[in-house]
Amino acid sequence: MRPTGVSRARHAAAKPLIAIALAVTAAGCGSGATSSSTVGGGAPAASPGAASPSATASPSASMAHEAATIGNDCGMIPASGMGSMHGMAMDPVVVAASHNPLITTLAAEIRKAGLASTLDSARDITVFAPDNQAFAKLTAHDMSMMSGMAELDKILKYHVVSGSITPAELARGMTLTTLEGSQLKTAKMGSVYEVNNAAVTCGNLHTANATVYIINTVLRPAR
Repeated sequence: MRPTGVSRARHAAAKPLIAIALAVTAAGCGSGATSSSTVGGGAPAASPGAASPSATASPSASMAHEAATIGNDCGMIPASGMGSMHGMAMDPVVVAASHNPLITTLAAEIRKAGLASTLDSARDITVFAPDNQAFAKLTAHDMSMMSGMAELDKILKYHVVSGSITPAELARGMTLTTLEGSQLKTAKMGSVYEVNNAAVTCGNLHTANATVYIINTVLRPAR
């Protein structure tokens, strides 16, 4: 049946309305498609709520130092304050030692010998630091020998070497020339790092100018 003139007129009038409805629908879909839009060369634009890769927190310096330490006594170092690993990193080596409860005797002996300024102003050194118990177990003869400033100076300088020595270098077995002029030998026996006949109880600590390895024996240079 052929359409009448009235039906043809209604059909023609409906076409603009359909076109308007389709345009509105397309505009609504486009407003919700921002996540697939592209920026400068076709890369998808980041969502406003997406986290930037640079926002990922990096470990603090103190956490990094703690993770790299060696020895079984590192847990005895305070977790915070001037004697902590973070606190030590802020100070030169003798100042840092004076705040670390494991090596306060060494700091006192260094000051007694007049070496504090020398070591605190040195750059990039490694100190093998006898702990307080190491000094406490010295014999009366040893203590008598160290009462002389010349002998004390010699012994303390024997615990210091130039450069920042790493645990890996200690483990390889090194011969190190000390500030005193004699040599030290390093080794690793099982899980224990050694310097001459001393074991490292907590090492790879960092101060503003030095790497510190706490040891359980006062070292003596060969005569």
